[in-house]
Amino acid sequence: MVDMQKIDDVEEWMIGQALASQPVPDMFGEMCERLRACGIPVERSLMAWATLHPLVEAEVAYWTASEGVRFEQFHHDENDTEEWLNSPLRMVIVNRETMFRSRLDQGNSEHDFPLCKQLAEEGFTDYLILATAFRMPAMDDQRAYTGIVVSWSTRQKGGFTDAQLKAINYIQKRLALAARGNVEEQIARTIAETYLGKWAGNRVLSGQIQHGDGERIRAVIFYCDMRRSTQIADVLGPEKYLAWLNDFFRATATPVLNHGGEILDFIGDAVLGIFPIDSAGFTVAVHRALKATDEVHNNIRRANDARPEGPELRAGIALSVGEVMFGNIGVSERLTFSVIGQTVHAAARLESLTKTVGSDILITEDVATHVGNRAKPAGEFLLSGFKTVQPIFELLPPSA
Repeated sequence: MVDMQKIDDVEEWMIGQALASQPVPDMFGEMCERLRACGIPVERSLMAWATLHPLVEAEVAYWTASEGVRFEQFHHDENDTEEWLNSPLRMVIVNRETMFRSRLDQGNSEHDFPLCKQLAEEGFTDYLILATAFRMPAMDDQRAYTGIVVSWSTRQKGGFTDAQLKAINYIQKRLALAARGNVEEQIARTIAETYLGKWAGNRVLSGQIQHGDGERIRAVIFYCDMRRSTQIADVLGPEKYLAWLNDFFRATATPVLNHGGEILDFIGDAVLGIFPIDSAGFTVAVHRALKATDEVHNNIRRANDARPEGPELRAGIALSVGEVMFGNIGVSERLTFSVIGQTVHAAARLESLTKTVGSDILITEDVATHVGNRAKPAGEFLLSGFKTVQPIFELLPPSA
């Protein structure tokens, strides 16, 4: 028998979860447990929803009474499996259905779905899918179904009762409201982190959105620019050059992220990265930047080895360290979160100098003091915009 007072308690709890922005999978798993305590004998449940992410197309929370909740993500580049193509869940989404039910203890045509046949063999008596659509402004132009699709299964003799079905319908609408707010927050965070970087994105989401908001920090600046980009673009043409450019960014920007850095901007065919000097200290930040630089060097070498014909991929890299202003720049109507200051200018000037010196990687003296015998003097230069001559060093490969 369904305890409606407890159902009301579940609804109240779910409102609190939505206001507290709890992760959707955790909320879903606990909700299933609470529904069982209300007299709804669900033993297996799955909730799926589309998201807006450069890698992930959809997310799923899968719960069983014996194992709890499990979270899975499905990527854009994954091929559809036979299991998915023949699933009732896909049928509901593709046909924009709102409900599907299979009485598993009463052989019928729905057993043509392999999943329904499997569940019946496992002793389940009822399988229900409910789809609750809601509008997602961030995805209005997308083809994906926006809303939640939830399957509910039980082994109760005779399947779900009418009262239990009514309670499930009631609670799913509340679940959709709670999930919508949390998914939208997740999408906002994804967009901020994808376009600004995790470090800068978190600051924007925490309220640093006014023109001039920012702080002074110490950091290692990583600046990398493609060589002969104009010539390569002319040879390859727009479409092939776009693919080339993305290959270049994968080779040069990904290592920065792999070693604890942040990508702040793609300036044409250049990468601006930062390694903040946090509580771990100056030396750790420099070593992270060095590891990223070495990985970039290896990525470019491997890319050229794998592509014996066509243009050669080359890049100039510079590392500098010092104080920068990290915050919002631009105009109030169009801001970006980036770094400014002489440390940034030094890295950009050093990268340009790599062509003159004939070295792929140049570093400032402050960085050189932390790299041991890998630093080779390249000379003293007056960088544009600086008042005094500065000693510049070439960074040698680790094996040198």
